[in-house]
Amino acid sequence: MALGVDGNFYGSTAGYVFTWGSIFKMTTAGALTTICDLTTTNCGAGADGVAPVWAVFPYQGQDGNLYSVAQGGGVTGHGTLYKISTTGKISLIYSFCALTACDDGADPNNPIQYVDGNFYGTTLFGGTSNLGAVYKITPTGKEVVLHNFTGGSTDGATPEGMLAQGNDGNFYGVTYSGGTFGLGTIFKITPAGKETIVFNFDGTHGSNPLSGLTPGSDGNLYGVTNIGGTTNGGVIYELTLAGVETTLYNFGTDGFYAGVPLVQHTNGGFYGATSGNSLGGGVFYSFNTGLAPFVRLVNWTDKVGKTVTLIGQGFTGTTGVSFNGVAATFKNTSDTLMTATVPAGALTGTVTVTTFTNSYKSSRSFLVTPQLTSLSASSAIVGKAITLTGVSLTQTNKVLIGGLSATFTANSDTQVTATVPAGAKTGQKVTVTTLGGTISSAAALAIVPSHLTFTPASGPPGTSVTISGNSFTGATKVTFGGVAATSYEVINDTTLDAIVPSGAKTGPIAITTPGGTGTSTANFTVTP
Repeated sequence: MALGVDGNFYGSTAGYVFTWGSIFKMTTAGALTTICDLTTTNCGAGADGVAPVWAVFPYQGQDGNLYSVAQGGGVTGHGTLYKISTTGKISLIYSFCALTACDDGADPNNPIQYVDGNFYGTTLFGGTSNLGAVYKITPTGKEVVLHNFTGGSTDGATPEGMLAQGNDGNFYGVTYSGGTFGLGTIFKITPAGKETIVFNFDGTHGSNPLSGLTPGSDGNLYGVTNIGGTTNGGVIYELTLAGVETTLYNFGTDGFYAGVPLVQHTNGGFYGATSGNSLGGGVFYSFNTGLAPFVRLVNWTDKVGKTVTLIGQGFTGTTGVSFNGVAATFKNTSDTLMTATVPAGALTGTVTVTTFTNSYKSSRSFLVTPQLTSLSASSAIVGKAITLTGVSLTQTNKVLIGGLSATFTANSDTQVTATVPAGAKTGQKVTVTTLGGTISSAAALAIVPSHLTFTPASGPPGTSVTISGNSFTGATKVTFGGVAATSYEVINDTTLDAIVPSGAKTGPIAITTPGGTGTSTANFTVTP
């Protein structure tokens, strides 16, 4: 099950009224509510009338909705990615195997939601070689295949489990087979889709993993294999982001065939399960690597003023909570569960819970979402500074104006000044990126033509004049002393050629674009 931001647990079953499974909610007191059973007539199925079947456990996105995949159902019967509101309305996001020969993947594993809001995951089958694929799906249902597994000695095949996001921003996952020894691999893939094999299972260090990796609070990744190791019962292993694998434990008579992913408890230890033991059953086990207790963030990104749920231990004696050093108000729900309010001036970074006797840090950074409330002007010229007003702007590391990077100064947590760069395109929103995310202005900024100079400085009608300046792209009108030129050409954003029209009068030259009208400070002299 997954813990929701409301403090309840959310999970799925393999069967229910219509045998296709159900999504349920359970309180910490054990009261269970079926949110929906997965059929075409329940859960408010999408317009295509096709609901998912054989659901994988759901998890709660940062928007509060539940997300999951099903390894069956959908338009093609090869699985879906779908969203369920906490009131039970289901929305189909994507049906797999929609392309010829299932080149987009088939039978998906659960994805994770990246900081860009998109979903990244793997499929067991499908892809160009029918050996699985890595996919990205936007919240609106646009899918991109990032990698097609090819198997053999140079690539993995049949990926298993969820991807894990490393502290380096890349994704890590495992394949059941393929690789140098044909016994599976650990791979790394960037959000842009560059895949690298970082480890090949060889039997001695385990083989044929059935579950993905778990990020540890120390920044390393932890996992298990189904078989292999000294007794061929599977192993527990650790992987550094540099690709160094260490076997931590070999399963034996105390349990074997570990196919369940590890879960790290906030006490620092790991927990898992095997499907076999010496008595013909399985075991539930704990494994201690010596990692210190930590705080887990249930929701790890939000705005100032929003509530964050924290899981840990020893919260009864909490004396303070801070977001990267900025103090926050908090409320204890129990010794292991508490909430905190993102404070004004909060900085993206580690959340720290301080008690009378200990200090616990979060296992990942909390991302403080920036807000952009207004611009000081609706139009501007190249080289002019504009003021951006908002919230959580202290950690600004990039500003885009007209689609181009602008020089800027973060004056305070609520204000940034930025200079319109040369080449900025008119009619685009201003975008601010901080350590906590990216936000765009509500309105677009008009870039007005500016800094107009020309040569020659005088001439009769019919003279060709070259005008220099900024923001000429899309010009719709050129005038000489208020008289429109009938012939002109935009060479580039900084250069425009025009013919002095008949009837032109001595006066400034003006250029009009969708961003506005810019006028020269000097006059063009019309001669007889």
